[in-house]
Amino acid sequence: MSVRIAIDCMGGDHGVSVTVPAALSFLQAMPDAEALLVGRREAIEPLLGHTDLRTRLQVIDAREVVAMDEPPAQALRAKRDSSMRVAVNLVKEGAADACVSAGNTGALMAISRFVLKTLDGIDRPAIATVIPNRTGGVTTMLDLGANVDCTPEHLLQFAVMGAALVAAVEQKERPSIGLLNIGEEAIKGNDVVRRAADLLRASPLNFYGNVEGNDVYKGTTDVVVCDGFVGNVALKTAEGLAQMLVAIIREEFERGWGSKLLAAIAYPVLARIKRRVDPRRYNGASLLGLRGIVIKSHGSADAFAFECALRRAYDEVHHRLLERTVAAMQPFVAQLARSAAAADV
Repeated sequence: MSVRIAIDCMGGDHGVSVTVPAALSFLQAMPDAEALLVGRREAIEPLLGHTDLRTRLQVIDAREVVAMDEPPAQALRAKRDSSMRVAVNLVKEGAADACVSAGNTGALMAISRFVLKTLDGIDRPAIATVIPNRTGGVTTMLDLGANVDCTPEHLLQFAVMGAALVAAVEQKERPSIGLLNIGEEAIKGNDVVRRAADLLRASPLNFYGNVEGNDVYKGTTDVVVCDGFVGNVALKTAEGLAQMLVAIIREEFERGWGSKLLAAIAYPVLARIKRRVDPRRYNGASLLGLRGIVIKSHGSADAFAFECALRRAYDEVHHRLLERTVAAMQPFVAQLARSAAAADV
């Protein structure tokens, strides 16, 4: 069975100059994949040339484009023929198995939630991504910005979705779950985090306990759960640190002829390090909890990074993430209902 991916070709900082070449490279690597290239036909067609992949791709004309700084509400209400909206609609209609966009994150979340709706038992979708850790593997972290204020029940839902994602894509049957906190002790954290920990301990999930920020990179747990405010700050801080370290290393190796000679000698090691932590290889954040698979690529992604996001979408479809998430939520529906009722009293 082929995997059909709808691609918002107009989204991101670079638009078709990145998305179309990435799509062609992806199709070359995945012979059972098909691509629906959504956007302005006159911008897409010249980049296809005389490719022999025509039988596995289709250009779907969409006249409007969601700007990177456009308010989500405006994109949702006023641009029904945007490449982003049309790509998400293709998932809803069953014409595509997944959607990938490098466009405006807020708009993509708003459109996806409005068009696809959430799965039973899920109140709010969450953004999840993978982060390389010291073990040579990855840590899946969510939420990364979709939900600034969360209840304990929301954090439990995020844990279920994160566990289902890791179980499906990484083939880990009982992934470990960590709750991001300011300390490992059960008494640490605010009321929401402490109550969320109680829900997780009472659940059938493989709950490790509280984890701290450095545990994300140690690989202490397979999944790290937090609210969107904390998650987004943590992620952006890590990105800033990585960029600073790269800049400092480059400056030091260019300081003089001796440093340049050492850089040449150390190049193979530096290249291996760069490959291990290259953020492009981990591009593609999952919008979890929706009735369809949606992947958000980084807006500044190059063709290699965008292809990695396409591969992420392919993996989630191939490993039947939606079905696994629905099944994983079943044992929690009653628990969440009881918890919500107790909170209302």
